[in-house]
Amino acid sequence: MLTKSSTELVRQQNSTLVLAALRRKGSLSHTEIASETALASATVSAITAELEHAGIIAKSEQHVQGGRGRPRVLFTPRRDCGHVIVARISSDIVQYSLADYGGTLLDRFEEARHHDLKGTATFGQMFAAALERLLQRSRITKEDVLAISISSKGLVAADGARLIWSPIFGREELDFEELLRPAWRAKIMLSNETLLVAQALAVRAQEEREDFRALAAISLGHSIGLGLARQGRHGDLDVSAPNFGHMLHTSSAGLCRCGGHGCIEAAAGFYGILRTAFEVPSDTIPAKFVPLSEMDKIAASARQGHRMAGYAFRQAGIALGNGISRMLSLYEPMPIFVTGPGTRYFDLLHKGLEEGLGQSLQVRLQGLPEIAVAADEQRLVFDGHLNRALSTIDADIAAGHG
Repeated sequence: MLTKSSTELVRQQNSTLVLAALRRKGSLSHTEIASETALASATVSAITAELEHAGIIAKSEQHVQGGRGRPRVLFTPRRDCGHVIVARISSDIVQYSLADYGGTLLDRFEEARHHDLKGTATFGQMFAAALERLLQRSRITKEDVLAISISSKGLVAADGARLIWSPIFGREELDFEELLRPAWRAKIMLSNETLLVAQALAVRAQEEREDFRALAAISLGHSIGLGLARQGRHGDLDVSAPNFGHMLHTSSAGLCRCGGHGCIEAAAGFYGILRTAFEVPSDTIPAKFVPLSEMDKIAASARQGHRMAGYAFRQAGIALGNGISRMLSLYEPMPIFVTGPGTRYFDLLHKGLEEGLGQSLQVRLQGLPEIAVAADEQRLVFDGHLNRALSTIDADIAAGHG
């Protein structure tokens, strides 16, 4: 019995490798699949035959140019065998997207998140209604949706799909599994948003170089987020989202949205920068939302040499640098990618960031980590959603047909 179970497990893992390779490359021949996955030819033949019979992949012939020789047989994922819904919950909007099994975006719309509407119950009703509207727009049924992948800033439970704490709802939990069952049979997934950014960046890095080991993504905006991606022994990604924004920086940083004093976010989040720039008392209740237009004004003042505006961005940079140095001391040297709407002020944050990093012995001995700006956070979040959701679907398909 143990041998049979082990054989089935290996078969499922191999099927997942084949599905992932096909989705990555679009169309592959038998030989190319074997090369991409390092699987034996006979194994590839058995898996592709099984997946084709199940309607997961399709086989086609590509005739050789000039009409001579045997046609080339290609295998391609069937994009219509299922769909994924992606929902991104941010401070000001909720974005809903629909993609097919191949990862192609089919539809997208956004709804403003009204700050005067309080409570998860009201939001849950609006969320469920928006999912129904997405189906109607695309003329598909709930049965066509294989996964609903949701993201938010905040703390996400390790089990299930519960949002434990967020800058939007505070301590009021929101259980998306409870919200959407039993109406939906799709897999319900909830992820921290910056974790998805790290996931997407790491997948890209793995494809570009063989020596990838680890990276960190820091999201700057209304909230401060951290995503860590590290490669495991067997090539799998270990991705996490430590509660970086609410790590203690210094009590003088002031009151944070989480209710504590001195968090990194209280100094480096938009509301922290605004509070410092206007010399607002540190115990003032943080603004729930700071428009980018307001931040642009503060940044313009800083670039014109206004002392307090420049000081606010410098202090934010120091808080970020101190936090990153602590993170690196716990893990290993790794490149840092800065994302989010706050990247538009990176020129004002950079000096303070290096100053904060320079206070670490490890950085003084080993030098500054590589720091790069990844401006398109929205695209990275979406790619991270698809990477995680489609990989989960692949595993479910492999388990069902293994």
